[in-house]
Amino acid sequence: MDSSKKQVIAAITDQKKDLSLPIRLRERTEYFTTLLFETLFDTEVKVALNIEILEHTFEEILRLSCSKIAGRCKEVWDNYLITFPDILNKLKLDAEAFLESDPAANSIEEIYLAYPGFYAIAVYRFAHELYKIGLPLVPRLMTEFAHRQTGTEIHAGAQIGNSFFIDHATGTIIGETVIIKDHVKIYQGVTLGAKSVSRKLKGSKRHPTVESHVIIYANATILGGDTVVGKNSIIGGNVWLTKSVPENSIITNTKQVQVKTR
Repeated sequence: MDSSKKQVIAAITDQKKDLSLPIRLRERTEYFTTLLFETLFDTEVKVALNIEILEHTFEEILRLSCSKIAGRCKEVWDNYLITFPDILNKLKLDAEAFLESDPAANSIEEIYLAYPGFYAIAVYRFAHELYKIGLPLVPRLMTEFAHRQTGTEIHAGAQIGNSFFIDHATGTIIGETVIIKDHVKIYQGVTLGAKSVSRKLKGSKRHPTVESHVIIYANATILGGDTVVGKNSIIGGNVWLTKSVPENSIITNTKQVQVKTR
């Protein structure tokens, strides 16, 4: 082996020495996420068999992501497994919200199979339970997998209530400390984000709160941890909002229209 090749190998090896980064963790997490969705919704799969495969895959993921938790794999898995019925109930309410809100939807099966917003919400709900357990990295890998699939980014730490609807989905961003109450509708391109991204803000409430029965139309941006959108409010398209609004508000982005003359 010539000296230049040895130098390259040494440089790469040196760069890795302070990392714990098995790339297959991402692949196994994506497989786990896909299998979990199929287990809960695919009527052709054998649920008992898939649960066994999921448990073995989960154990592998824990070994790759966190050696401390891996020692309690059975306990962690059992705690996660018992959340599945509740997750299913929440997703049923979400799917019903899609069916009620979108006149283009023809059936609940279409929602499950064809709607990127529903898929993003489903993966978020899978990941959120692991986030609450304290499993590192894996919840983020799950929601980023859904992000690549759907164009919708929902941080696993967000707190989202029942009957949540995201229409079209593409470009939607929901930050880590967002709180969304029940029966909220969001359209494409909406950002629920932070006013700034300083590292000093880690652990603080950086993202807005959206109360129940709020509608947020396309490309609206709502920022700030102290920003609250009051219940029953409507936020119009392209609105930029950094302050709280009371319940029953209608916020619009009014533009002046002029007709040019020759």
